[in-house]
Amino acid sequence: MPYPSDDSIASANNRLINEELSYDRTNLGNEFQPLFNSLTNEQRCVFDEIIKTVNGNKGGVFFVYGYGGTGKTFLWKTLSVALRSKGEIVLNVASSGIASLLLSGGRTAHSRFHIPINLNEDSICHIKPNSPVAHLLKETKLIIWDEAPMVHKHAFEALDRTLKDIFNCDTSKNSETPFGGKVIVFGGDFRQILPVVPNGSMQQIVNASLSSSYLWSKCKVLRLTKNMRLTIGANTSDMQETINFAKWLLDIGEGKVGGNNDGETTIDIPDDLLINHSSDPVQNLIDFVYPSILQNFKNPEFFRAILAPKNEVVQEINDRLLSLFPGEEQEYLSSDSICPSEQFNDPAQERIYSPDVLNGLKISGLPNHRLVLKVGVPVMLLRNIDQQNGLCNGTRLQILTLGKRVIEAEIISGGTIGTRTYIPRINMIPSDKKIPFKFQRRQFPLCVCFAMIINKSQGQSLSRVGLYLKQPVFTHGQLYVALSRVKSRAGAKLLILDKEGNVTNQTTNVVYKEIFRDL
Repeated sequence: MPYPSDDSIASANNRLINEELSYDRTNLGNEFQPLFNSLTNEQRCVFDEIIKTVNGNKGGVFFVYGYGGTGKTFLWKTLSVALRSKGEIVLNVASSGIASLLLSGGRTAHSRFHIPINLNEDSICHIKPNSPVAHLLKETKLIIWDEAPMVHKHAFEALDRTLKDIFNCDTSKNSETPFGGKVIVFGGDFRQILPVVPNGSMQQIVNASLSSSYLWSKCKVLRLTKNMRLTIGANTSDMQETINFAKWLLDIGEGKVGGNNDGETTIDIPDDLLINHSSDPVQNLIDFVYPSILQNFKNPEFFRAILAPKNEVVQEINDRLLSLFPGEEQEYLSSDSICPSEQFNDPAQERIYSPDVLNGLKISGLPNHRLVLKVGVPVMLLRNIDQQNGLCNGTRLQILTLGKRVIEAEIISGGTIGTRTYIPRINMIPSDKKIPFKFQRRQFPLCVCFAMIINKSQGQSLSRVGLYLKQPVFTHGQLYVALSRVKSRAGAKLLILDKEGNVTNQTTNVVYKEIFRDL
């Protein structure tokens, strides 16, 4: 009788593999046929090509290119059910926590593949060849990575190097087996926001994108062009309006409105999308997005938000709405300190970075030193705490109880809406390279989120959006992302101010057309 190999023993004892094989295959088998029958001809062609490649066991890289509403998420679900019903492993990941919540068993790509936060052209993932994660990847039949265009190309290249290393493949850039021979499907829309390059030029941002990677030449582009939202219960007049709105959005996303410049163009916004002029247009915008939230705050509809390009404006709106919100304020102050790993030889340096100085630092992605909350207020989670249960960076919650050491809240976004949870204080270390030292802030990982920055809204669907352009958008895709969060024209309004602070109907759109060159 042959003895089992070390690899088979490791796989059998691997918790990660067991979790991915724990799906009920009978239920998935029953679920598959209705899903498959609902695919459009376009989706079915994509599905068939990917499944054929998976069954061929020779690897392959695909990019499914489609704007919001073309059914990418539905396709991911059908592919996952098809393979999992046969006992195969599918890893669903996304570039953001919010997008990962839309995927069955979804995780952020960075957490699943242990991708470094600070990347360079030589980065590799923190996965050892014989680790549980490595064994999981060996057993995986398909990797689906949604919202791929928003991630720096170095993340994909790090995963490519790591998988080649794990599977002992040729590591040269000319290798014919990218990602170690695994089948990987990227999805997304290059009209949306591209990788963030601090103070980066147009060329630097384009060069940071997936389509500029050495991997892109190995990637087969599959297109979804049919808007599925038009086929679901819409009458003829609504359908035509949605068609027109969708086309206008695509033209904005591709830079076809307002001129042919590669970069910034000035566009006119139709009158029906603008907030009415008044003595207080900001309040008009608030009333459009949250018409009854302050009177009926126990059951508000939070699938809506005010969006702005920059954090300062978001903070201004959140402070204003918090002051109007009924109830007693609860103040939470953080505990800030220099990380023990920091070595200061000069005592004067230590005094420079005193707690008072650290308290004053306001950093994107980090809660403020002073956090003010009220019961009933919507908040956003700023860290991945428990992705399997819907608690990830970007999850929206509603405050239920404000304790001294813990906050009780109810999830109001994603697939676990209605779940009650407890948020503790945690230690957070910012990864911002502009800070010349490491410090940690102990605080509740929350911020008020009546309003949020446009970049944070990517991947979310909202019933109503108010876009406050106190300053214009400043990078590729922001205007398109903000306006495409809603399904219909009636769900969006813009408030645009010129340099003098006066209401106007013109704004800036930024589109780097070079990004579409190789698509």
